[in-house]
Amino acid sequence: MHVIIRKNERRLYLMDGARVLLCAPVGLGRTPVGAKQREGDGKTPEGSYPLCLIKPNGKYGRSLGLAYPGLADAQAALDSGLIAQTDYQAIASALAAHRRPPWGTPLGGEIYIHEGGAQEDWTQGCIALNTGDMDLLFPHHAEIARVDILP
Repeated sequence: MHVIIRKNERRLYLMDGARVLLCAPVGLGRTPVGAKQREGDGKTPEGSYPLCLIKPNGKYGRSLGLAYPGLADAQAALDSGLIAQTDYQAIASALAAHRRPPWGTPLGGEIYIHEGGAQEDWTQGCIALNTGDMDLLFPHHAEIARVDILP
């Protein structure tokens, strides 16, 4: 299984192969257009991310943590001078070991799919769902191979 988030549609799709198991509205970061580039920019990342953290009772209810920043995010930040080689290496090493990447770099982190309502774009970069939709998504967390976030 995998999740597709289409930012321009404000929709999350839980996919089992080509079969759609869930189509749900989402709220995004408060500045939803464009990919996340740094901590505090209010943007939701774009790319492919595995899940790295499962919280049954997070700040906004049930939460699925994404392994952001990914390698492509780290490479772009390194190339632009936003992060140092040591930050890049720490991110790359964590991802290679299937661990949560460091969330304290200038790229930020702690990007979740969480509850809290999909009525508007209000998060710091997370993907917010209505509670009823999380009721359907959360039980599948162990089966979700990746989350693809598209513009």
